[in-house]
Amino acid sequence: MGRNLQTGERLRPVDLARGHGLSTQAVRNYEESGILPAAGRTPHGYRTYTPLHAGALRAFLALVPGHGHRTAASVMRAVNEDAAEEAFRLIDESHAELLDDRRTLHAVEKALRDLGPVPPPEAGPDTTFIGPLAGRLGIRPATLRKWERAGLVSPRRDPRTGYRVYDETAAQDARLAHQLRRGGYPLERIAPLIAQVRAAGGPEPLEAALRDWHGRLATHGRAMLAGAAELEAYLRLRG
Repeated sequence: MGRNLQTGERLRPVDLARGHGLSTQAVRNYEESGILPAAGRTPHGYRTYTPLHAGALRAFLALVPGHGHRTAASVMRAVNEDAAEEAFRLIDESHAELLDDRRTLHAVEKALRDLGPVPPPEAGPDTTFIGPLAGRLGIRPATLRKWERAGLVSPRRDPRTGYRVYDETAAQDARLAHQLRRGGYPLERIAPLIAQVRAAGGPEPLEAALRDWHGRLATHGRAMLAGAAELEAYLRLRG
């Protein structure tokens, strides 16, 4: 790890911190946590950094927007410990999560296309109960009950047994809620969207939310690219 530390140019903690709006303590903390390589020391014990440390800091800060602080820190620690394969594995996991998010978005869009016109609550003879519906969605019955309390799904009650009965409209609401939850939408945002879909008779009110979702995924992907570029520059500095 020390083969490229001494480049002939000495930098102070403030030199690294200044360009990124950081405190010198933050730079020292990054070094102590392994995000930066170990600093050199002057005869008086003061830390000295080099362009290699500056490259490590740039790489870490570029990785954070796309991968999150924890993963970015783990990637940098792995690189600084000469465990590049572990760093690449962590990055691959983040890309796999982004791909899964894209697949979820596409599933939501397909679910909305398949919804078509929303029938009135009394329409359609098909009904089901909480267990079978939960099984089809791959969730627990308790989740459906939670969604009911949050106003996402409105099953009726069988007057003889008291069991929840889901008609086709309630089942569609449950499917839509399930896809939006998979996309990371909180319950408090889903309930108004479903209410809009019901009132409008179709999924058009969700188009703005889907555009926003596409935009967030695109921003996330570009952040990963920016992080990869700085990480590659740091790997070249390390030699």
